[in-house]
Amino acid sequence: MAPFPTPRQLGYHMPAEWEPQAATWMTWPAREHTSFPDGTHHDDVLPTFRAMIQALTTSQRVYLNGGNAADLAPLLASLNEAQRANLTLTGIPAIYPWCRDHGSTFVVRDDGLAAVNWDYNAWGGKYPEILPSDFQINRRMAHLLGIPAFQPGLALEGGSIEVNGSGSLLVTSQCLLNPNRNPHLTKAEIETALRDSLNVENILWLDEGIVGDDTDGHIDDITRFVNQDTVVTVVESDPHDANHAPLHHNLQLLKTMRTEDGQRLNIVELPMPGPVITDGVRLPASYANFYIGNEIILQPVFGDPQDERAVAIIEACFPTRRIVPIDCRELVWGLGTFHCLTQQMPLA
Repeated sequence: MAPFPTPRQLGYHMPAEWEPQAATWMTWPAREHTSFPDGTHHDDVLPTFRAMIQALTTSQRVYLNGGNAADLAPLLASLNEAQRANLTLTGIPAIYPWCRDHGSTFVVRDDGLAAVNWDYNAWGGKYPEILPSDFQINRRMAHLLGIPAFQPGLALEGGSIEVNGSGSLLVTSQCLLNPNRNPHLTKAEIETALRDSLNVENILWLDEGIVGDDTDGHIDDITRFVNQDTVVTVVESDPHDANHAPLHHNLQLLKTMRTEDGQRLNIVELPMPGPVITDGVRLPASYANFYIGNEIILQPVFGDPQDERAVAIIEACFPTRRIVPIDCRELVWGLGTFHCLTQQMPLA
């Protein structure tokens, strides 16, 4: 397992996403071996990537991995001088765009930043076509920043963990206990690795994720902390929908849970959009996959009657931030949206 000393022993911890950030990391999708069905659809999703970066660079730095000159030229042309100054093209090669999963997870202490680099294995070995470059992205991120990097020896993706920054961690058993990640480890050993790596005490286990999620139930499609003791969690009101039972079960589990200081969770219910189906495939569309920046929230919407309600709920949770709804019907064909595409780098 993790080499010693661990981040916890050295006084590092993972802050909550809403805490001050130095930057957001993203990865531009490559055309070869793309997450998206074909080259034509790849072009359809690029405006969404541009919209994300345009919104984020108004108020914070973005580090962008991957990308070629032809694809990046329209992005650069769309940014004003201040926005371009906030965009750093890292030159780190990449294929898939899901930076939260293949990138570093950042931890901090008073004197600086460090990276926790999980053993990314393409979501349990589902995508053997992923090239070696993607398995090196987290190490290259830490090297570019010149920061310490820890290797816990745990197969895990960033989208499967959700912290409140003060000692509590949300995960799902469907993902973290899946034999395609760490079959040699017990639940207790996985918990120990998480505590050592993120400096958390209170690990809260939900069960299954949503239909169409190829990550085996990442938490960031289900339940998110919005402050130290409050979560938003998606619910499906239609009892005939395949998401109804697992999401109801997760809701009941949340009602029994407490924070690290013994407080009951405040639970805000977030609707699910109606099924988003492309070419007969149900996609993992969820309003919970938002990204919290320093001044804005990137909020996925789906051209659905529930869009307005979902935006209003998230706006009430973050009254000091501007909500930026962006249509994700094209993007979610890649089986993820904004939180999957981003990784916050906290201010040290």
